[in-house]
Amino acid sequence: MKTISFIVLLIFSLTMNAQQKALVIIDIQNDYFTGGNMPLVGSEEAVLNAKLVLEQFRKEGLPVIHIQHVSDRPGSIFFVPGTKGVEIHSEVAPLESEKIIVKHYPNSFRETELSDYLKSKGISDLVICGMMTSMCVDATTRAAKDFGYNCTVIGDACAAPNLEINGKPVSGENVHNAFLAALNYFYATVVNAKDYDVAAK
Repeated sequence: MKTISFIVLLIFSLTMNAQQKALVIIDIQNDYFTGGNMPLVGSEEAVLNAKLVLEQFRKEGLPVIHIQHVSDRPGSIFFVPGTKGVEIHSEVAPLESEKIIVKHYPNSFRETELSDYLKSKGISDLVICGMMTSMCVDATTRAAKDFGYNCTVIGDACAAPNLEINGKPVSGENVHNAFLAALNYFYATVVNAKDYDVAAK
């Protein structure tokens, strides 16, 4: 009887350990690509890198969470409900078994079920990628760290826009790199898709 109890406990423990890591794919939606209403710099490369990590998680049977931004602001020009642009990109399209969480703010935790869902799955470690590096990826990663999650950001599976400050242009590449540099070390560990191993501890 003790042997059976030990085996049951071991299986439960292994199951819980397997559920401690989750992939969060943020806003990889059609409007951020060529032909969309808000194309980003490097989005085509980023989605393919996100797909590489997504395939790892699916192979290991680990949780995948797709965050989809739907704009509810009057006059919004992208992620408008009912448009092609608001749809998740086909390269990372969710499976029926994967969770989709709709948000209306940059922070994926704000007024969504994300926090409760992660707690229900016993998640402690988040692997984050998506768009934009300078907005929703940044806001979500910082919030996740503040909530006590260990965060890894897949840097080359994110993309950013060209911006401007005080009349000076800032290239999307520089925006992207600056925000990743700011997140690295305290808020997250930033790695590239080819260097990420989902099976590593």
